[in-house]
Amino acid sequence: MKKRVNVLYALVFTLIIIQTLTFISMGSQFSSIAEKQKEIETEFFSKINKLESETQFKTNEIIEIISQQKSDIREEIELLKSKNDFSKVIQNVIKNVVSIRTDTSSASGFFVSPSYIVTNFHVIEGSEFIEIKDYDGEISQATLIGKDEFTDMALLKIDSSSEYLIFGNSDEIQIGEKVIAIGNPFGLSFTVTEGIVSGTKEKGPNELEAYVQTDAALNLGNSGGPLINKNGKVIGINNFKIGDAENLGFALESNVIRKKLNELAGEEIIE
Repeated sequence: MKKRVNVLYALVFTLIIIQTLTFISMGSQFSSIAEKQKEIETEFFSKINKLESETQFKTNEIIEIISQQKSDIREEIELLKSKNDFSKVIQNVIKNVVSIRTDTSSASGFFVSPSYIVTNFHVIEGSEFIEIKDYDGEISQATLIGKDEFTDMALLKIDSSSEYLIFGNSDEIQIGEKVIAIGNPFGLSFTVTEGIVSGTKEKGPNELEAYVQTDAALNLGNSGGPLINKNGKVIGINNFKIGDAENLGFALESNVIRKKLNELAGEEIIE
């Protein structure tokens, strides 16, 4: 009887040990599973964060590209408008164009330096006085600084100072490019006529091959006014037209004007 009890105790003890070992083993496995789960979660959230970061970067990049494209389109539109619209150019140029009145005629001229004005010689030829009326309506008496009958140019000077027009390079004029002729004919109001260049290095009545031919309408009042390119630079001085032709005008090219006016002034007044 005692022997059976001992065997029973031994069996119970053995079962307790087996159960304990089983719990320890399962606990170890649970711990391993928990650690593995934690690693998986860490890796998963890391990839999610990386994906979100990359997505945000690409989104910002796309937004930046779209914004740049919109900006480029706006600039292109403004460029196209500026190429076909002389309004801003005219607003800047016309302020430097003057009306010239003498006891024998009335025509136009423009500032080439703060106090210097150029016009055609035939406008002031034989006159006893030269009166300048600027854009603001101010009237000044002008002094004749020099004249050149061959190129039909006269350089005048007034006491007041003004902004002036910039000269372009007439050697770069292209056939077909748009130009505008500005004048103050008859001292009544400013006129602006648009046209294109139809010829360069044309021969004038003085046999000088230095005239720009344009179909911009010219009249006697425009004589002495500037011929302007799309950039607002002087490429010629309106000089003459042939007979009664409405769209056949000629302007002495800017490079000749620049050289001759500097000679008449005795200094470089035009760069």
